[in-house]
Amino acid sequence: MAVEVRAVVISARIGAGHDGAAAEVARRLRARGFAIDRHDYLDLLPGRLGQRLCDAYHRELEIAPGSWDWLLGALGRPPLAGMAKAASRLASPRLREVLDPMPDLVVSTYPLASQALGALRRRGELTAPLAVYLTDPSVHRLVVTEHADLHLAPNRHAAQAARRLGAPRVVVARPVVAPGFRPALPGERDRARRRFGLAGQERFALVVAGSWGVGEVEGITADVAATGAAQPVVVCGRNDALAQRLRRAGVPRVLGWVDDMPALLRACDVVVQNAGGLTTLEALASGLPVITYRSLPGHGRANARVLDEIGLVPAVPDAGALADALRSARSPGLPDGVDPAELLAALVGEAVEEVSAA
Repeated sequence: MAVEVRAVVISARIGAGHDGAAAEVARRLRARGFAIDRHDYLDLLPGRLGQRLCDAYHRELEIAPGSWDWLLGALGRPPLAGMAKAASRLASPRLREVLDPMPDLVVSTYPLASQALGALRRRGELTAPLAVYLTDPSVHRLVVTEHADLHLAPNRHAAQAARRLGAPRVVVARPVVAPGFRPALPGERDRARRRFGLAGQERFALVVAGSWGVGEVEGITADVAATGAAQPVVVCGRNDALAQRLRRAGVPRVLGWVDDMPALLRACDVVVQNAGGLTTLEALASGLPVITYRSLPGHGRANARVLDEIGLVPAVPDAGALADALRSARSPGLPDGVDPAELLAALVGEAVEEVSAA
């Protein structure tokens, strides 16, 4: 793109998936000559409301995860869906600030940001093209806004669901994963194993539970170890208490926050996950098979159903089927689709053409 254009990308630090997708979208747009402003939707809410929302969601997953099934369902129906959409507009004053001067493109990777931006578009206060990137394989009502110019879906199932929920234009885009996540080159696997202290010929299952390390991680770890089909390597993310409990229980391979996930993935043989989030895509891009086991309630179970249906990631129903799944899992790689940055650049081009024609 010969002339630099400005894009505003808005995500949220709830987990790592929304921010991870936003970072990679931003990187790809920069490579095409865009100037990028990134913002966290939670910081645009009044006072400390955003951090309180993040903390409340985190506590719910830790203390009463089963309630998230009910809450996610309720948020998809009136009146709670309407209340959530109305509450999202509390960020409108700060959104107006970050959109001044008006950019050439706005991209949202977080549902409440999408709703707030859609409301600005409806009132004529957002005139730039608005794109929504769907970060999950399953699609909830709140992630779709009828006022967006484009929804980018990670698979055909998600695209169909978004259309049913009122998205006017949906395109299947290749999931955004940083370029470091790729199959190992000759010698890389052995070097990665030495770096992380993993014995040469054993089979290792990487147990992941998002950046917060939530869910039945201890049960998953015990069940994987009991199969004898693979040795668990557990990533606890920022959950230091979980890491301490696992180490006290004698689990030999426990990691906290890992800065070099591409190398750790190359050191392992299979990934066991419970939420269908960003690490799932990173593992598939790295050529590793992934299985879902003991899913998180709510979005975790919804994602597991979709990933299983479309043949990307099998959902293992119980401990009895786990050993077989660990031994037989194969990686299909990432789903095909157009590069999201190409679609977003084309969206800006369409807007320029419309203005020129007027």
